[in-house]
Amino acid sequence: MFGLIRTRTASKSLKNVAQSHHIASTSLKDKLRALLRETAQPVAVVTSFMQPDSPSTSHTFHGATLSSFTSIAMDPYPFIAFALRMPSRMASSLDAAQPDQASHMVVNLLSAEQASISVKFSRPDLYPEPFSSIPYSLSEEGLPIIDDSLGAISCKLVSKAIPLHDLELSRGESSEEMMKPPLEDCPSSKLFIARVTRVESSPSDHDDSLPLLYHRRQYTSCQIPPFSPAMDP
Repeated sequence: MFGLIRTRTASKSLKNVAQSHHIASTSLKDKLRALLRETAQPVAVVTSFMQPDSPSTSHTFHGATLSSFTSIAMDPYPFIAFALRMPSRMASSLDAAQPDQASHMVVNLLSAEQASISVKFSRPDLYPEPFSSIPYSLSEEGLPIIDDSLGAISCKLVSKAIPLHDLELSRGESSEEMMKPPLEDCPSSKLFIARVTRVESSPSDHDDSLPLLYHRRQYTSCQIPPFSPAMDP
């Protein structure tokens, strides 16, 4: 009887600890989201091949608006990174990319006039075929480059995506326990790191283009001329 009571007490204690960690984590995320809303984020759309449903069907294109995109290094090679929430058709497409492909994706940095394109690629429930209504050309590998974007870069993944629901796995430990997928009620993301293989277009191709930015939950752009802070004497 005493053993049963101790087991129930320990179980209750662990549950309370888990709830405390969950509350603390939620508070941290809310504070971080509030802070990041005050910074302007570039808006990008990544395009790739979607794997065919069967051997008899050909490749089709897929695109997704990125909520996070950044350049992480220039030397010794230019690298970019972004994360995708799971489940994600884009993540599945990139996970299936073959190592011998020269490029796995094109990252299109949108211009100030392309907010509608960002919406189309962020709402597949409303726009199941966004490529049917936007102009684009193809890269050397046959990947879509969105017309009139601020710039576009072809990129090649440097490794498999890093699942972010398991910190032990991201450190290189790979036991079967750690390889388990996240719980259904636990949001998760994957981190993709890629090397830039080619600049497809740049702002010099569109002299008067301004970037599309996301700030305080709405689309905006930057001012021209740029603000120049006063220099200390």
